[in-house]
Amino acid sequence: MTGIALSRAGMNVTILEKVGAKPRSGAVLQVDSGEIDRTKTAKVLRELASGGIRSAEAWTSIQYRLRTEAEADPKIDLRYDTRVQTVNQDNDSAWGVTDKDETFHGDILIGADGHRSIVRRYVAPHKPNATFAGYLIWVAIVDENDIPKEHRPSLDAPKFSMPDGIGDFLLGSIIAGENGSHALGARRLGWAWYDNTQNDLLRRLGCVERNVVRHSLNALDIPEQTLVELAEKASVRWPQPWLDATLHSIKTRNLIGTPVSEYVPDTLVKGRIAIVGDAAHLPTPLTASGFNASLQDAATLAEYVVKGIQGAAAAKALSKYESRRLKDVRQIVQAGQSFSRSFGR
Repeated sequence: MTGIALSRAGMNVTILEKVGAKPRSGAVLQVDSGEIDRTKTAKVLRELASGGIRSAEAWTSIQYRLRTEAEADPKIDLRYDTRVQTVNQDNDSAWGVTDKDETFHGDILIGADGHRSIVRRYVAPHKPNATFAGYLIWVAIVDENDIPKEHRPSLDAPKFSMPDGIGDFLLGSIIAGENGSHALGARRLGWAWYDNTQNDLLRRLGCVERNVVRHSLNALDIPEQTLVELAEKASVRWPQPWLDATLHSIKTRNLIGTPVSEYVPDTLVKGRIAIVGDAAHLPTPLTASGFNASLQDAATLAEYVVKGIQGAAAAKALSKYESRRLKDVRQIVQAGQSFSRSFGR
């Protein structure tokens, strides 16, 4: 989104993407209606990301639409398998150095590199890491045809559900199939189960070290006994169709355990280098605000750089971006921290 926004602001953009071109798995994101979008760029980004759908969407669908737009944009040079290891700047430019000793220069450098951001370490060396919130989320997406026909939701069923649990809870969403269809039998069920009982496991497997999340718990690494216990819990806690959806995911090991991190920023900018998205602010997914906050970062950044970023103008433009966004994004993260303190700690 940031690359597209900067291109629309007249910039030539190089996107350094650490992963390959092959689509990756993901969970479900809340793409809201966009009624708060102030600028044309924000509205365009929302339309591109959502495909005009006002509901939750599979991350893979959102990423595919944005990637297709970026790949077709002549102002964007999208480079896959390019892992940035260090960033720096001087009076004339900013640059990133990759693990292949390639150096990429620009008038500005934007870190949109997620919760373990390399760029954040440079921008905020006093506060480089997001912190573990004390719980994980089991996430998965299941094809509707993988659960018994009698338990599949009707066409008029609510798109979102939050069944009552016992000390924990689950969010369920009915989303379009991979082909975009919402027809009965062609849809998918996305679920996210908040679980605060796996912290010892996360530390034992190296997913969390001290108070820093290192990586997710991938399906193949989940102990068999943990899966058995999850299935037992699900069987007494979740109604249909979410029971069948969770049991199918557990049986087929089609789930990921994602330890939740949080990050309240003190700063978003250092000279001609800035951070956006999860690199800049990381709320608990319960707030359903991460995607929207990232979109607003991208649109706001474009709003200020469009006036020019040559020489000293670069730092001034990024400073205005920080002034506009910092207070809002701090409040977004803090809004979810009361839940994390009670549920995670």
